[in-house]
Amino acid sequence: MQVDERSFSLEELRRYDGTRGARKFVAFEGVVYDVTECPKWRPDLHEGLHFPGQDLSRALPEAPHTQEVFSRPCVKRVGRLLQPHNIGPGSNQRT
Repeated sequence: MQVDERSFSLEELRRYDGTRGARKFVAFEGVVYDVTECPKWRPDLHEGLHFPGQDLSRALPEAPHTQEVFSRPCVKRVGRLLQPHNIGPGSNQRT
């Protein structure tokens, strides 16, 4: 049995920025990941460059690592990032 993933709008993703006890989520190529438990994200600013709650798809080419970082044990896939044209009636968005 397949379980539907949660869908996040960019606005919802921004709420997961680690403030006031919130989890830390980032998105990459349409997938949302929880990076709360990752040591490099504990200071709330990854490598002095990236804040949680953001879509990092455009930032990765500039990074000293590849998308393999999203397969590390501390990174958990939590859903999909909705593109603006996918938001609306019939979308899988949950609040």
